[in-house]
Amino acid sequence: MSQADALIFEISKKSFDTSVLLNSHKLPVVVEFMAVWSEPCIHLEASLVALAKEFAGQFIFAKVDMDEQPELIKEYAVKNVPTLKVFRGGEVVRTEEGLLETDELRQLLKTFGVFRKSDEMRMQARQQHLAGDTIAAVNLLTQAIQQDPSNTRVAMDMVQIMLDIGQLEPAKSLFNRLPDSAKQTDTGRSLIGQLTFQDFASKTAGKDTLLQRVTVNPADYDAHFDLAICLVAEHQYHEAMEHLFNIFNTAPDYKGGAVKEMIINLINMLMPNEPEMAKAFRRRLGGALS
Repeated sequence: MSQADALIFEISKKSFDTSVLLNSHKLPVVVEFMAVWSEPCIHLEASLVALAKEFAGQFIFAKVDMDEQPELIKEYAVKNVPTLKVFRGGEVVRTEEGLLETDELRQLLKTFGVFRKSDEMRMQARQQHLAGDTIAAVNLLTQAIQQDPSNTRVAMDMVQIMLDIGQLEPAKSLFNRLPDSAKQTDTGRSLIGQLTFQDFASKTAGKDTLLQRVTVNPADYDAHFDLAICLVAEHQYHEAMEHLFNIFNTAPDYKGGAVKEMIINLINMLMPNEPEMAKAFRRRLGGALS
């Protein structure tokens, strides 16, 4: 279906019975009780709008403004915003309070039969790759791309596997063919960071040579910096940060602040997939700056 078929409504007390209760006998209706002044509400609304367009015609997204519809807020005992309520058969069948990220929303929708087969294949491929069966993972992702070429998440998973196994040029080629909208997602930005680090690493003297240099001369900041890049390219993030902080703690102005910029870029790259690690590094940077 086209984006024009997305079912997105702003609901009032007058339209609630028809738009929500009656329609919930046909499709799942996800109602967000929200406030326009709340950043989490706006973030959640944007995610649900995107999903309503992706799954056009498969569920209804309805928005209730708490300031304009106090009767509905009272009737459905909404205490906090954002609050989601899923209606089926004229009844509330699921309630969630607080901000949900897109992956959590996908899981919620899946319980009501709204999902893409290609996403199921992606999850299976991810498990295969993590278990060491990368060939099977690549084959499954290839099938998923063939069955659902519009699902850019499948292509991004393929890029990730290529990076994991050191296939930089094919990874760059596939990533460059993705639409800008995919590149600007959290996953897309993470891949950009990884592609950048691997590209930089390919232009250094190499990890073994750099390890020798820092062993011989611990004050060789250029070697520490390039070695950190190589370690990031191999997903050895803690080791990379040790070298970066080695520079930052003794020469914070190295290359005009390049080491601080590198630490921040690495934190941002890690945030989508390794949020706890990223937060720990951010705290460490904050401590070093204080």
